[in-house]
Amino acid sequence: MKKTKFLRRIWGRYSKLGKRRKKKQIWRRPTGRDNKMREKRKGYPAVVSIGYKTPKSEKKKIIFIRNVNDLKNISKEDLILLGNVGKKKKLEILKKASEEKIKFSNINEKKFLKEIEKKKKKKELSSKKSANLKESKKEVIKKNKEENKK
Repeated sequence: MKKTKFLRRIWGRYSKLGKRRKKKQIWRRPTGRDNKMREKRKGYPAVVSIGYKTPKSEKKKIIFIRNVNDLKNISKEDLILLGNVGKKKKLEILKKASEEKIKFSNINEKKFLKEIEKKKKKKELSSKKSANLKESKKEVIKKNKEENKK
């Protein structure tokens, strides 16, 4: 059975209501006095009502991953979401998942790992620069002290 997409009454007429703008294409209940959609007349778009729900057998089971051990008991049919986790744990989980070829529906593993690598490199470079600055400042201070003694 094809899944019905419920949209507000005149969504195709104005761009602010969703014409050529998917984000704006949302459901709003029809409320007008003479609204044919509200009256559920034949030939008009469907209105949200009981009976359109997808059967439980067709729905995917949602699993939240919060640590590496949660990756062990996952089947292929499950919808996998990465839970509220810090960067350190997220990194561990994503590396393990990429080894086992597990895909998450709410995060792009490759993109996330690349960003973290870039940040690490940037941090290393900045720490090297700051170390060099500190050394040069110390040398300048030593030279000043020697000049003051003379």
